[in-house]
Amino acid sequence: MLTLATQSPGEPEIFASLQGEGPSAGMPVAFVRLSRCNLACTWCDTAYTWHFEGDNRPHRGGETYARKANQVTLTPADVAARIAALGQSRLVITGGEPLLQAGALAEMLENLPDIAVEIETNGTIAAPARLDIRVDQYNVSPKLSHSGNDAALALIPERLDAYAADPRAFFKFVIAAPEDVAEVLELQRRYRFRPGHVFLMAEGTDSATLRARETWLSQLCLEHGFRMSDRLHIHLYGDTRGT
Repeated sequence: MLTLATQSPGEPEIFASLQGEGPSAGMPVAFVRLSRCNLACTWCDTAYTWHFEGDNRPHRGGETYARKANQVTLTPADVAARIAALGQSRLVITGGEPLLQAGALAEMLENLPDIAVEIETNGTIAAPARLDIRVDQYNVSPKLSHSGNDAALALIPERLDAYAADPRAFFKFVIAAPEDVAEVLELQRRYRFRPGHVFLMAEGTDSATLRARETWLSQLCLEHGFRMSDRLHIHLYGDTRGT
């Protein structure tokens, strides 16, 4: 079984949209958003996938969510059928942390043999072979210190080594302040990410914040040779579910 986030009570967050971030930005895709995460970013914009009632991990919004209203469980075959009905040739699997449900994801993708697959992951978990063979692109987003996660949990050397060596992996770092880029540079030095595979993306959930931060972030990308990612879906739809 797969545990999914909801876009309304009882309705799984499975939808078609344009990819808003990273190397595939602007491409029409199907999205499926899974529930649960092994990290707790203080600025997470999908806290409804993990910050449930009774979870005392800090989040800047302070809100906790009722698990029953924000999770739904479906069979992998049911999820695959809903994705296929969207008629898209590319699928983005996001969360939460999707690789927490790797076994059921592999079963789901066996029902979607002709779709290209992106997995968005925080980079702390390895995909088992049964799933890995069906993945065309990993969008890896390691969490920097401003996320509030302990580096021992968020930046696991053997996992980052493996993703850095995988040509399918692109790295996307959330940047809230110019000093965050120093951490990215140190990770780049340590793991030797492939040229052109590192994106810096401003943290923000509204267009004004993104634009203000992108003004200085664009200059840092030029200075250090990184690519910059916008958040297209925020400009188009706002900070809403199912977009």
